[in-house]
Amino acid sequence: MLSTVLSQSPVLFVSVCALLGLLIGSFLNVVIYRVPKMLEADWRRQCDELAGRDVVEEPARFNLMTPRSACPSCKQPITAWQNIPVLSWLWLRGRCAGCGTRISVRYPLVELVTGIAFGIVAWKFGFGWIAAAALVFTAFLIALTGIDIDTQLLPDSLTLPLLWLGLFVSLYHPVWAEGATPIDPRASIIGALTGYLSLWSVYHLFRLITGKEGMGYGDFKLFAAFGAWLGWQMLLPIIILASAVGAITGIVMLARQGKDRSTPIAFGPFLAVAGWLALIVGQQVVDWLGLFGPVR
Repeated sequence: MLSTVLSQSPVLFVSVCALLGLLIGSFLNVVIYRVPKMLEADWRRQCDELAGRDVVEEPARFNLMTPRSACPSCKQPITAWQNIPVLSWLWLRGRCAGCGTRISVRYPLVELVTGIAFGIVAWKFGFGWIAAAALVFTAFLIALTGIDIDTQLLPDSLTLPLLWLGLFVSLYHPVWAEGATPIDPRASIIGALTGYLSLWSVYHLFRLITGKEGMGYGDFKLFAAFGAWLGWQMLLPIIILASAVGAITGIVMLARQGKDRSTPIAFGPFLAVAGWLALIVGQQVVDWLGLFGPVR
């Protein structure tokens, strides 16, 4: 039986998860590209309804499954062999097979990052449902990172399901794995509330002092999701790491691009990376720093 083979061979399990990650990464590229467009279409429809404008014709179906993926320049559909993760991009030398338009390196990069991240998760947690939950967590974060980089949006259609999944998972695992933070429903609920309210408070305090908005509501919901998945103990290390890396990256980017401090920079990707690292090595960091005392 396949499950027995995977449970008895850690190397095979890691390899299978890494391969699965490459395939999931290909789908995440679709999510990153289409979800913002789906949101925009829905917002326009709502605006038309509020304004009392009649929709002349029914728009073509556009979701994660329809229409079939195609080159944005020549509209030629992408065949199965042209959609093999990483390899197809290398074989085509990063160009469309139909018109020769350059294909962004981001597509194979997302696939490769997803494959590596899935492999690391499999190595960390081993065969079982805990690894499956961590893989779902990882896929959500990669999709949210790509969308926030492109649009500075963290859609509710992704952050809220991630939050609810974290609360649900807490019902079934008191501990992620050996050396990980114990997560029970109490720690998960407190983490979700603390995560949301902490950034919400910072947002309103910053706006009160400066008259500007320092972050978006999607950041609150993503941080709440981390509290739900990882417990309140992980929130402080996550926000410290995300803020430090975000500040350094922002300073470097603004200096290189010659822009001023008012230029908005997406904070979600830094939160996502910090949250994923907290999943993998967070408890070891907490223990090393001696934060919170014993949590077991």
